[in-house]
Amino acid sequence: MGFRALYMGTAEIACASLKALHELPDCEVVGVITQPDRPKGREMKAHFSPVKKYAIELELPVLQPQTLRNNETLGHLRSFHPDLFVVAAFGQILPQAILDLPKHGAVNIHASILPRHRGAAPIQWAILEGDEETGATLMKMDAGLDTGEIIAVSRTRIFETDNSRILRDRLADIGASLITNSLPYYISGKIMPKQQNESLATYARKIVKNDGKIDWSLPSTDIYRRIRAFTPWPGAFTYLPIRQRNLLKIHEATTSELSGSAGEIISITENTLVVACGNGSLDLTEIQREGSRVMDVKNFLNGCTLKPGMILGEA
Repeated sequence: MGFRALYMGTAEIACASLKALHELPDCEVVGVITQPDRPKGREMKAHFSPVKKYAIELELPVLQPQTLRNNETLGHLRSFHPDLFVVAAFGQILPQAILDLPKHGAVNIHASILPRHRGAAPIQWAILEGDEETGATLMKMDAGLDTGEIIAVSRTRIFETDNSRILRDRLADIGASLITNSLPYYISGKIMPKQQNESLATYARKIVKNDGKIDWSLPSTDIYRRIRAFTPWPGAFTYLPIRQRNLLKIHEATTSELSGSAGEIISITENTLVVACGNGSLDLTEIQREGSRVMDVKNFLNGCTLKPGMILGEA
């Protein structure tokens, strides 16, 4: 039995699920709802969301309401005659009046194993907290924040080499597989959603730019996780002990057993730059000075006058 789906998504991670839904037999994607265009760059030109760009490629109708909380938007959504809303990384909370509109309600693809890491930044927090695994959850939406009944879950290991970009791309594909393999069974009534275990719930708050500032008094393992969690945004950063262009983003590093005072440069060779942490140290391997491109440490040190004993971290 066919059904009409209205897709709601904005971020890059949501494109794979839109593709899976569009290719799903017996599903007609009748439209796509995404966030309004945002001005970006020096010229502040309107910037399409990744989902809008992909929806245009698929020749799907696109609607970009400023808010979902008015009768005009409700009327627009009703005009699509949807049987189901499918939501992924949309960026707005759906009010109850909208959740009640389709016959089959609304489902969401969330990038964690719910109820762990509810909220805006589940990928970053899974890395920050040292989780060994994460996944994607297909859930029936309710008025709460990622509190709805669980339809299906798919898991993946978190590898030591994973940063947020790498893990996001893998979870995008995992979320899409839930659309392909589980959504039809939910629509047909062959999967019965289950309540979340509230005692296991955690909250993954939104990441802000200043979260990326490195506190060198933390153990090296914690800082290493921060570097991975905050790549590509906001980036893990510190400050060089020089006057100009002193902000330094750290893109890649490895942990080391060398020790010293927190933030102290304890070793420099042609190819290495080792900085002491509260416990252990980090060997920086790929970095980016303010106003420059990303480069390996060897190339960075060619144009920099850092010396052992200097302290990183003060603006």
